[in-house]
Amino acid sequence: MLAVVALNTYNCSQFKSAKHAVGALDKDNFTYSYTVIESDAFTDVIEKVAYVVQIEASADGGSICKTSSTYYTKADILFTEEQLEGGKEKIKAGKEKALAMFKAVEAYLLPNPDAYN
Repeated sequence: MLAVVALNTYNCSQFKSAKHAVGALDKDNFTYSYTVIESDAFTDVIEKVAYVVQIEASADGGSICKTSSTYYTKADILFTEEQLEGGKEKIKAGKEKALAMFKAVEAYLLPNPDAYN
């Protein structure tokens, strides 16, 4: 683990805080991994969520961002089909929000490539 980062979102999210444990930052392969180890977004069944983000070159000269997430539950939790479907819908909604944020950042950075140096 490289670092633990505490995040406080205040009014910009329905969730107020989270702690991320940074696992790896590979500048050569453009890969970043981290695990959310604490969050008020976690229910009583979620222990942690691990993420891997990788940026790859695309054929058209741009970039492709690939992400994966792994959800870990507490103890030996058994879910009903209804709970699984509800969880899938929440994950899908979260991915849509993340994609919207990513596209907003991309829309800003494309015309302003030196904005983040």
